[in-house]
Amino acid sequence: MSAGGTGQSEADREETGGVRTALAGLTTRGRSFLAAGIAAAICAYVLGQSDLLRVGLLLASLPLICATVVYRTRYRVTGTRRLAPARVPAGSEARVHLRMDNVSRLPTGLLMLQDRVPYVLGPRPRFVLDRVEPGGRREVSYRVRSDLRGRYPLGPLQLRLTDPFGMCELTRSFSTYDTLTVIPRVEPLAPVRFSGEAQGYGDGRQRSLALAGEDDVIPRGYRYGDDLRRVHWRSTARYGELMVRREEQPRRSRCTVLLDTRGGAYEGAGPDSAFEWAVSAAASVLVHMLERGFSIRLLTDSGSMVPGEGADGFAGSGQETAEAAGLMMDTLAVIDHSDGTGLSRAYEVLRGGNEGLLVAFLGDLDEEQATTVAKMSRRGGAVAFVLDPDTWVREATDVPRPGDRHAERLRLLREAGWTALSVPRGAALSALWQQADRERSGLAAMGGEAAR
Repeated sequence: MSAGGTGQSEADREETGGVRTALAGLTTRGRSFLAAGIAAAICAYVLGQSDLLRVGLLLASLPLICATVVYRTRYRVTGTRRLAPARVPAGSEARVHLRMDNVSRLPTGLLMLQDRVPYVLGPRPRFVLDRVEPGGRREVSYRVRSDLRGRYPLGPLQLRLTDPFGMCELTRSFSTYDTLTVIPRVEPLAPVRFSGEAQGYGDGRQRSLALAGEDDVIPRGYRYGDDLRRVHWRSTARYGELMVRREEQPRRSRCTVLLDTRGGAYEGAGPDSAFEWAVSAAASVLVHMLERGFSIRLLTDSGSMVPGEGADGFAGSGQETAEAAGLMMDTLAVIDHSDGTGLSRAYEVLRGGNEGLLVAFLGDLDEEQATTVAKMSRRGGAVAFVLDPDTWVREATDVPRPGDRHAERLRLLREAGWTALSVPRGAALSALWQQADRERSGLAAMGGEAAR
């Protein structure tokens, strides 16, 4: 995936500020020459030395001439930026390609090209471009990398013009910029099946039409690309046009991912913080379930969802799946702590339906919030990954005390029907994902034996 922008340099715009702009571009060398020339001219006037006056005039005029020449330079240069890719996981690198084209009839002089980038992406890249012939081009590239999620602007490009003597240096800016989106890391997950959950497009697929016999067939008109083996000849003879049997309409299973973003539920900041683990884990589950054919919905503690998400969540195949995953990743790239203190808004959204799988990533819970989460349990299965605040805050050598408040919260959720797992610092989601499947299957087996 790539993105780019094209703009024309301001070097061919009308002059503004004339002398002031030109003098402001004098380098240290140019200011030194100008000061030395003025000093020599004053000394020549005081001492009556005409030769010294000529030297002073030469020293003072050289930087002024260079500033005038650089300021009046009218290069017509276009610049293009291309990101590869424009959406990159945290901790991975993206390459930025820059291309400069000289569209004027005159060759350029020595150019210094620099691009503005946020400090979290690395140092500001600078390139020195040699003389560019009329109609010529120069291509350069640099790499950017960030361990923090977010959307980062790149640009605008800047050209720094200078004279051969280094007396004056002026900057000309382009007008466009691009955006690099750093999304959460996505961890591959094993294909498991939680008890009580119907597969997206597997064993749990259901027909929307009963095809018990030939008389139950509801045909439709033939469409280009339909398999001729599905032609219903009896209906074709009856209606006088080619008719085919309807395709079975599988019902997608649903999955809701609840992400707790309360600021008071997490401590610490940075790429290795508890909140970043929860965001990355939610992204991994969303992508995994979407690839398996589920209708996916992302929900936060504030009750908000992904913009553009339908009532049943995102669902698609092929390119639609990639687009839905991209929308969710863009949302998670900029998600931050909420100002809320409770999970009641999320409960209000979930209480309207009791279908599908619910996967929750929760921070520290007090007794009230744990009770609210317990009421969210549903028939389709509910799995909660609760971050252990004791291990995320303590040093790695500290051992959490048994029987603490965190264990009580997990017990409350399990009694309500949740498959609740504690998430210690440094835990791998893939291992917890399989552990949740084993515990859920064990509970289902025990329930089946009790039913007998």
